[in-house]
Amino acid sequence: MGHMLIEAVNASTDCALTGALDVAASPAIGQDAFAFAGRSSGVVIHSDLRGGLKNSRVLIDFTRPEGTLAHLAVCRELGVKLVIGTTGFSAAQKAEIADAAKDIAIVMAPNMSVGVNVTLKLLEMAAKALSTGYDIEIIEAHHRHKIDAPSGTALKMGEVMAEALGRDLKECAVYAREGVTGERDPSSIGFATIRGGDIVGDHTVLFAGIGERIEISHKSSSRATYAQGSLRAARFLDGQASGLFDMFDVLNLK
Repeated sequence: MGHMLIEAVNASTDCALTGALDVAASPAIGQDAFAFAGRSSGVVIHSDLRGGLKNSRVLIDFTRPEGTLAHLAVCRELGVKLVIGTTGFSAAQKAEIADAAKDIAIVMAPNMSVGVNVTLKLLEMAAKALSTGYDIEIIEAHHRHKIDAPSGTALKMGEVMAEALGRDLKECAVYAREGVTGERDPSSIGFATIRGGDIVGDHTVLFAGIGERIEISHKSSSRATYAQGSLRAARFLDGQASGLFDMFDVLNLK
């Protein structure tokens, strides 16, 4: 993802790479940020967050929850805006991010893809129209190295549809089925998770009715779409002083 972001920034006409960060143990530390592409950017990869942010207006963060929160504290102190593509946050960690948004502008979304966020809008519309007589199941697939399940995108899909239906996802989500489970609760939203190979990210929502079913799918073949969406989020933040936003705000889908 870091390579994709660097390439996207380099290809843009209105963004500039001012810093590149990695963990202290990374073999990339000390190298030029564009060394992977056989070119020079003049920006060296290092682990010093404050040094990396000294000339920056926005930090784009795709790490782990603990790393993001550490970066959040420094961004809040320095007044650097933040695009968060990290997933797997707890409720308490999300509350910490929301509190920081009182002082800095933040875009946080479980998926930065423009296509995924348009899909979320379509799911909101479909859930309202198919509110009775249709069972909702979410099937997601990712690469073998992904550490959280269901994916943040799948959970966001569930949240969007549950809200459209006037439900609380915490109360109606079903994450596992095994053994004699009894009949399906018609108010539930089911999740199925697949992990394997190098799958970038596939998500399908199934609305299963009597005599028909509707499937709304999004399939990612490259992480480049996440990078482009992140840059759109960064541009959006340029006009915001503070507040917590998502990609619906960025794409004017609300």
